[in-house]
Parts: sequence; structure tokens; C-alpha cells
Amino acid sequence: MAINSRSGSVASLVAVLAGALFMAQPAAAEQRVIKISGFGAESGVLSSFGTNSEAAMRAASTLINRAGGVRLADGTRARIEIEYRDDGCDVERGLATLAEFAKSDSLAVVGTTCSSVLKPVFESLQKKAGDASDDGFQIPIFADVAMRKGLAGISDWAFRNIPDEVQLYESLWDWMKEQDATLKTVYAGVEENQVHANLTWNKIIKISGAAAGYEVVGDDTWFVDTVDFTKEVEKMKAANADVVVISAHPFTGCGVLREMARQDYRPKAVIGLTSLATPELIEKCGAEADGMVVPTSFAPINEQARAAAEATAQFNGYADLHSMAAWENIYAIKQVIESEGVQGRPETVAQDRERIRVGLQKLHTMNGLLGEIDRTDEGESVKRYVFVEAHPDGWQVVYDSGS
Repeated sequence: MAINSRSGSVASLVAVLAGALFMAQPAAAEQRVIKISGFGAESGVLSSFGTNSEAAMRAASTLINRAGGVRLADGTRARIEIEYRDDGCDVERGLATLAEFAKSDSLAVVGTTCSSVLKPVFESLQKKAGDASDDGFQIPIFADVAMRKGLAGISDWAFRNIPDEVQLYESLWDWMKEQDATLKTVYAGVEENQVHANLTWNKIIKISGAAAGYEVVGDDTWFVDTVDFTKEVEKMKAANADVVVISAHPFTGCGVLREMARQDYRPKAVIGLTSLATPELIEKCGAEADGMVVPTSFAPINEQARAAAEATAQFNGYADLHSMAAWENIYAIKQVIESEGVQGRPETVAQDRERIRVGLQKLHTMNGLLGEIDRTDEGESVKRYVFVEAHPDGWQVVYDSGS
């Protein structure tokens, strides 16, 4: 199944949905608003991640509003309003942004992009709900992108909708062995100063590959803003490993793939970091990425996933495992707003945040675009996953854990 890139006109969708919203909503819903905030990187080399999440949040909320909005405790309907901020993957900006959200009338937060920001953000929350001695922020945060494992356990107000990369790469290595038992050696190129790329290679991909019987013959690093990969690919080529792992994000991932093509280096197999499984990579370097395999928790393989991808594209965003987690988070927040009796009034902000926190904590399952998502007691997700293979015209699903 080919997975194509984004397309469509933002203006046309906004006009259509705005008109439908005006026609469909009762007067009461026009007067009641539920504010949900988001933050992530919308500047720098990782800017597409925040842009994609914002697009998904706006697309999901627009469709919710078009369908009648959110039902409040008194039976009236309210529309969801999204506010999104750029934190630039900067810790101080992230903490300052959260402080502003906490002072506002926003009832929940979705974000952020970088684990290096999410960890201190979660640490700034009240650790145990109801602890009067802890003056940490008391607003639920539902993370959508930052991949560092186990962060939701930091606070009762912290939640994540992130796939388990240990599971993904253990399964991928086993699948690789089934596909070609002659592959024996592995070499990796890694973004040194990007937490997700660095830790996922060193703590997950490298370890699970060795456990599966592969010999790791070396690795090399670069920075997230590196543009010249001549020496790195020369080292990669000299190692002559059967499998090359690219633990990077689209900006440098495409840079390395282009340099590999320039040096006419074609390893037997290429594996990518989860974050490379995005239409952005195909648009920027699909020809050079041809054949690369990446595990991911999203692909438009059913009607609702395709609809979410198309709606997000209308807001100028790419649909991938990160942005579609933001989509799922908006629908989960809507679910708990309705199940927990949120009132949505200026004087009930604190109580409503607590109701949403309790509702998210009580969720044992939530609706996902690829099927039901299991929720752990630590506030993490257990998600269906697929392996996708890059081609010049899109991604092809080559394995589905749900099949």
C-alpha cells in the first residue's frame, strides 16, 4: 500500500469547514469555548514537527466542531479552540510557555517535540495530584512527539501517546532476519546532539540489534544542523556493513542519503529512525531513500487514518506517527471532557483541569487511527505498529503488527 505525501489547499478547507460550522452549531456553542493549548518546535531544523502537530490539532478540532463540538456537564455544546506556541526545542522557552498556559484558561496541553524539553516540563508539574505541599503546575499535558521512554511517570499530570521503540526495533530486527538471513553486520550514522536520535541508537537499536545476533561494526555522528556529510559517508562506505542505520531526522537524514547516492554507496539494507517515516522525507529525498525500512505507529492504511491524513494536509501538515498522535490526543481529551462532566466556565478552570486529569488517568484504552490503543498505569500508550519501506512515490507497508 503506497503512502503518498500531503496536498490540498488550506484556504479551501478553512472556508468549507468554517461555513459548515456556522450552519451546524447552535447559538449556545458559539458562546462556549474549550481552550486546548499546544507547543512544539516550529523554528529550527526540527520545525516541521511542531508545524505538523499544530496542523493535526487544528484539523481534528475543526472536524469535532463541525460535528457539533464538545458536550459539557450542563448539556450545552462548546467548540474547541486551539492555541499553539513555538518553543524551538529550547528548555527555557518550553518552561516559560507552560507557565503561560498554566495562567491561562486553557484546560489541557498537547506537546512537545523534544524530549530534552518535555522532561523538565513534566518535572515542573505537581508530582502527586492533590499534594498541597507541591506548588508545581496543575494542568494536564498529553505528549505527542517526544520519544524518550518512561517520561509519563514523572507526574500524575503527565501523559504520553508514544509508541514503544524497544518493541518496534526488537520486532524489526527479527523481521529483518526472516527477510534475509545473510545480513550480519551493522553500521550507524547518528545525530549526536539530538536526544531522540542519540538515545534510540545507543539504548535501543544498537542493543536490540546485537541481541538479535547482528555485529555492530561501528558508528559515526553529526549534528542536527550538519549539511556536509562527505567524511561521514566515506567512513560508512569503508566499514562496508550489510545494514546501515540512519538514526536522524528528515533534515540530516536526507542529507546523508543524498551523499550516499553521490558516492554511489548502496548497502544491502538501510534502517531508519522512527521519525523518518514521514511524507516529508519522500518529498525531499524519496529517490535516495528508496528501499529504506522504518518502523512506525502510523500509516494511512484504513479509512479513518486516510481521512485524518487528508484533513491534516489541508492545514499544511504532514501526517506521521508524531502528528497523528496529536490528532488522537485531541479526540481523547474530547472523550474525557464529556465523560467527566467538565463545565467549561471561567470560574471552573482548576476543577475542569482536574476532571480531565482524572479522566485521562482512568483511560485503559483510547481510540487510535490504526485501532484501539491500550493505556498503561504510567500514562503511556501501547500502539499497533507497521514497518514501511521508502519508494520515490511514497511509503509501502511491508509488515503490520495488527494483521
